[in-house]
Amino acid sequence: MVGIRSYGAYIPLYRLERSEIVKAWQSPFPVPGEKAVANYDEDSLTMAFAAAWDCATGIDRQEIDGLFFASTTSPYKEKQASTTIAGAMALRRDILTADFGGSLRAGTTALRAAIDAVKAGSARNVLVTAADLRLAGAKGMNEMFFGDGAGAILISSDAVAAEFVGGHTVSEDFFDQWRSDKDTFVRSYEERFLREKGYTRMVPEAVTAAMSKYDLKPQDFARVAFYTGDPRHINAAAKILKFDPEQIQDPMFVSTGLTGTAMPLMLLVAALEETRDGDRILVGGYGDGCDALIFKVNGQIENIRDRRGIKHHLESKRMMVNYQQYVLWRGLMYMEPQSRPDRPTISLSALWRDQAWGLSLHGSRCQNCGTPQYPVQRVCQVCYAVDQYEPYSFADKQGKLTSFSHDNLAITEVPPITVAVVDFDGGGRITCNMTDREPDETANGMDVEMTFRWMHYVGGVHSYWWKCGPVRF
Repeated sequence: MVGIRSYGAYIPLYRLERSEIVKAWQSPFPVPGEKAVANYDEDSLTMAFAAAWDCATGIDRQEIDGLFFASTTSPYKEKQASTTIAGAMALRRDILTADFGGSLRAGTTALRAAIDAVKAGSARNVLVTAADLRLAGAKGMNEMFFGDGAGAILISSDAVAAEFVGGHTVSEDFFDQWRSDKDTFVRSYEERFLREKGYTRMVPEAVTAAMSKYDLKPQDFARVAFYTGDPRHINAAAKILKFDPEQIQDPMFVSTGLTGTAMPLMLLVAALEETRDGDRILVGGYGDGCDALIFKVNGQIENIRDRRGIKHHLESKRMMVNYQQYVLWRGLMYMEPQSRPDRPTISLSALWRDQAWGLSLHGSRCQNCGTPQYPVQRVCQVCYAVDQYEPYSFADKQGKLTSFSHDNLAITEVPPITVAVVDFDGGGRITCNMTDREPDETANGMDVEMTFRWMHYVGGVHSYWWKCGPVRF
């Protein structure tokens, strides 16, 4: 049996009321709800990592044989982001990594590739993670619609909670939403053409073929989780296919916005959180065609209910102050730089040399006295034992904020930088930056957890490392 062993998701802490966008531009077309907005130190890579980390809860990460990353907004055009995610998760070096992009259907394409790999026997566990942080031109509907987020699915032949039944794919060259190599913002064509000649034609074609292939009818599905670039389109397609509105998984337009490549995986996670033994789920990706994939849930699903998933992330949020904060975080306006020297060039040799303890936040634990220490110490700071240590992960440890300082003069995209000293539960101490915090609410003794974030961009290189943040859940 091949199918879904685990699931995970990530939705940024911050949300922007769409009424703030309406207010900024005096728009005559108000749109209800809010959109999820990644912090200035988040991107598609860090969000995909967070979803993958959630998906791997309770699973030995050494069992993972492959990691696939899907996004139309990868931080690199020529370099794998999946290797960075795998390194931060401390996965094995002999795994298969791959980046999928070029289409909003990349998430379900990566999912199907993982299924085929496990079916073929070249891997037993493949982790698929997808995220997008898409930019839209100001004052347009896409700026209202787009939201940020990530989803992750572990495809396996072991402990399967939702068996892959089968699927069908339709591929067609079609300009719906696109972004060329010269574009910063997503482009869209005329709405009626997109609906009638695109979504409501290709989605029913793929879904009908998939149901016919496996002798299934609309009423055989508990949930239908499909990507949509417009929440009205999915209702139109559902009507053509004769699905009951109650079967359609909430596209989360009002609560998060449309999350691009990640959307099918996020909706699949939301469906898995609600379904029970025997339920079937139809999940689909759309973009230059359509993927329709069918899964059947079994009793194993009850063993993976402890993920943060979609529900917990929706409940955990903080509203942004205004539209200007959003513009600042996305770098959509030129801001007067601080009067400080430029950042020094990133040492690529140092990044490579330190990846074992820096990228995955591994320190050491003394085998003589049991004291955790970061970074790795050849000589124990407590008992002075020499070269008697074992690797110790701090990435999954919580701690207490022992000391902090708000630095308004340091070079940063969004001042102030909060420099923090954290004492980990179980021992160990680290000095790092703090994120997702409100300066006025930061206090010594507060509970914090580690989160993998973007640091800065210098010389064509994105630097990532670990920060602490208030415990979110």
